[in-house]
Amino acid sequence: MNYLTWGYETPLTIILSVIGVIIVGFAQSKITSSYNKYKKVNNKNKKNGAEVAREILDANGLSNIYVVEVQGNLTDHYDPTRKVVRLSTDIFHGETVAAMSVAAHECGHAIQDKVGYPLMRIRSALVPFVNLVSYLGYFGLIVSLFAGITGYLMISIITLLATLLFQLVTLPVEFDASKRGKEELKKLKISDTSEDEQVKSMLFAAAMTYVAGVATNILNVLRIILMYRNRD
Repeated sequence: MNYLTWGYETPLTIILSVIGVIIVGFAQSKITSSYNKYKKVNNKNKKNGAEVAREILDANGLSNIYVVEVQGNLTDHYDPTRKVVRLSTDIFHGETVAAMSVAAHECGHAIQDKVGYPLMRIRSALVPFVNLVSYLGYFGLIVSLFAGITGYLMISIITLLATLLFQLVTLPVEFDASKRGKEELKKLKISDTSEDEQVKSMLFAAAMTYVAGVATNILNVLRIILMYRNRD
C-alpha cells in the first residue's frame, strides 16, 4: 500500500483489496490449470496452432493476414494494425486442444476486424486515451506529493475509471472472439464433436481472466472512493 494512503485505509478498504487479490489469483490459476491440462491433450485432427489459424483465416478471405510465432507463454494476440496473428511457441507448434482453441480465438479477433465489429473499433479507439491517462497518472503521483492525499485519490479514481471503461468494452470483444473461433472450428470441421467441451472449457477459463480484471477494478474504484470519503 502506498504510504500516502496508509492512514486512510479502513477494515473495509483492506477487505476490498484482499478480495481483489483473491479474485485475480483464482482466475489466473484457472487459466493456468486449464492450459496445462489441454496442452497435454492432442486434438483429433493433429493440426498445430499455426495450421488451424491459417485454415480459419483463408476460409474467411483473410489470406493477407500473417500467422507468426512469438516468444513467451500465452502471449498470443491479434495485431489489427499490422494485420498479424501472433501465436506463442507452444500454441504455434502444438497439436493440442489448447493450441487449437487459442489459435481459433485469435482468428476470431481477425474476423471481428474484417466485419467491423463495433465494440472492437471502440476498444481500438480507446487505447490512446487509456494510455494517455495511465501515462499522466505517473506524473500525477509526483504532483500528489505536493497536493496531498486528495490529489492522489482523485488521480487514482480517474485512472481506474479509464481502465475500467476499457475493460468493460474488452469483455464482450473477448467473448465474441471465442464464440466466432468455436463456430469456425465446428464449421470447418477442424475440431471433433468430442472436443467441443474441452474447447469451451479452455476458452471459458481464458475469458475469466478478463472478468476477474473487471471485478477487481470495480473493487479498487470502490476502495479509493471510500478512502476519499474517509479523508474527511
